[in-house]
Amino acid sequence: MFDGTLNATGRDRGELERLRAKYDGLLADPPAPPGDEALTELVGMAGIFDLDVSRPAAELWRDLRAVLARQGGPTTGALNAVPAHGPLTLMVVEDDPDMASDLTEMLAGAGHGVVGPFSDAAAARTAAGLHAVDLALLDINLAGDGDGVDLARTLTQTWGVPVIFLTGNVEAAARHVRLATALVLKPYGARDVLDAIARTVASGAVAS
Repeated sequence: MFDGTLNATGRDRGELERLRAKYDGLLADPPAPPGDEALTELVGMAGIFDLDVSRPAAELWRDLRAVLARQGGPTTGALNAVPAHGPLTLMVVEDDPDMASDLTEMLAGAGHGVVGPFSDAAAARTAAGLHAVDLALLDINLAGDGDGVDLARTLTQTWGVPVIFLTGNVEAAARHVRLATALVLKPYGARDVLDAIARTVASGAVAS
């Protein structure tokens, strides 16, 4: 039974610690900037979360760090009502079978239709040609050939399907920020996913 929290693998938990090690120097006294390439990726990550990227890097990382740390707590409140924006047909692509099962259960309980889950990009591409999908929820690291980035490119360019990345690989998502409408970082709770879906609908990215 889904309890509102989708737990991460050790790899995903380690990603947040690695980001802290990389960027916490910005908050030191004196500051220790991580380098131009890392700062560019920081701006990309912050943009995914709709943070104001015009601010100094230290302020940007402080707020992004808080957002990343906040994700993954248990969800409270009912999740089984039809969402205010109406039910969607969602594609789920996640190679961890337990997370895929929990995510599918949660989305169905929230009133959405689900195509999948799929563990590899090839199966998801085939399904996209057979089903009308409103929005795809993609992990970046997938089983088999191809990854979530390549799949996101195919879904958006071929079928016009908007994408949300569900991943622990924040920097990879930041490098491909133009492919996704939102990012939900592992470990995440059900409310994190549903809020990202609602933001994507509100942005107009989902065809009406």
